[in-house]
Amino acid sequence: MKRIAFHTLGCKLNFAESSALAKRFEQAGCTIVPTEEAADLYVINTCTVTADAEKKCRQFIHRIHRRHPQAEIAVTGCFAELRGDEIRAMEGVTYVLGTADKTQLIAMVNRQAAARNDDPAAGFTPIHSAIGRTRSFFKVQDGCDNFCSYCAIPYARGRSRSAGIAQTVEAAGRIAAEGYKEVVFTGVNIGDFGRKNGERFADLLRALLRIDGIVRWRLSSIEPDLLDSEIIELVAAEPKLMPHFHIPLQAGSDAVLHAMRRRYDTAFFARKVEEIRRNLPHAFIAADVIAGFPSETAADFEDGYRFIESLPISALHVFSYSARPEAAAYRMANAYAPAEKEARSRRLHRLSDAKKAAFYERFSGQTAVVLWESERLGDEMLGYTENYLRVAAPYDAAKINTLESVRLDTSYLHPDKDRIMTVQTPSPCK
Repeated sequence: MKRIAFHTLGCKLNFAESSALAKRFEQAGCTIVPTEEAADLYVINTCTVTADAEKKCRQFIHRIHRRHPQAEIAVTGCFAELRGDEIRAMEGVTYVLGTADKTQLIAMVNRQAAARNDDPAAGFTPIHSAIGRTRSFFKVQDGCDNFCSYCAIPYARGRSRSAGIAQTVEAAGRIAAEGYKEVVFTGVNIGDFGRKNGERFADLLRALLRIDGIVRWRLSSIEPDLLDSEIIELVAAEPKLMPHFHIPLQAGSDAVLHAMRRRYDTAFFARKVEEIRRNLPHAFIAADVIAGFPSETAADFEDGYRFIESLPISALHVFSYSARPEAAAYRMANAYAPAEKEARSRRLHRLSDAKKAAFYERFSGQTAVVLWESERLGDEMLGYTENYLRVAAPYDAAKINTLESVRLDTSYLHPDKDRIMTVQTPSPCK
């Protein structure tokens, strides 16, 4: 195999894993090419978080086989872990590797013996993405022990696990050596880092802050019951830790949270958001919400909507409930008509749009530091402020992976539905 193409669906964790696997193929003498080009092997790293995610995986597998019938196809990741027999029966698929076995792909391609790891919770190696020139996604944890009633991820990724702080810091040093300015933590449940090793996520943060070269560390999703005061105060005190929090709420009703087997109630969540706001008034706070959980009555939804509306958060990530056969909620009867789920989702999306617009407008006319990325939007380049405002300015390739102090102007909703901040006259970062 000389030409290998990767296509990744799903979360940042998948992107980090695809990048690490691609690096191993390059070290073996292969050339990584875009999926639009002809390749000897197409590696499709998949997601199973929703039925729609699985549908997209199937569609992409079929599309690749139609376009490149002579190529081999390897399907890896969560969809492959849970639906391996289905995928093996699909025309054109040569290799099927779940979450525990994807590192064995090179041996399988070379027709070497590849021993299956039957314990997906055994062993963990921190890895990072090498996609783009500015930000790297850093996998510091995998798996989950929570078994929320709507979620199949513990079945696909196994139990929670992580390496020790020393090994994780060593891996982060390699990211710094590659020139990345910003690192985004990824994992299924990053706040659970180190628990089984007698270590803590807050201690990992302190150790990583001592690494030279990386100027921004950004948290990804972290469970509210694991986001303790020590972490919040550390983010407030350390300039390298970005004022950006992504906290799964999932429902604004205590009855629904109980049915979901979540480990907090709405009062706890509200206190957590208020604690962040006290320490970091300018922080971006996003919350995940599921629309249409089976037991969610009309009254539950209205209570939840009013609760979410009252929270001083910046945006929502709204997901329509998707039944997962492995999860306990799969056996629940719906408390609403099917069309109601989409109606609830639309209302939550509109609420998110309003909150995000209001958050952006708070910073109109203020100065912020932007890290410019290689991503391009027509004649403009894009970047992010410390508190995750997406900013656009005239494209200048020399600015990629540099920090610049800018005066923010107004925001607008781009046709891709993401909000973007414009800038006034840029000035060099002091």
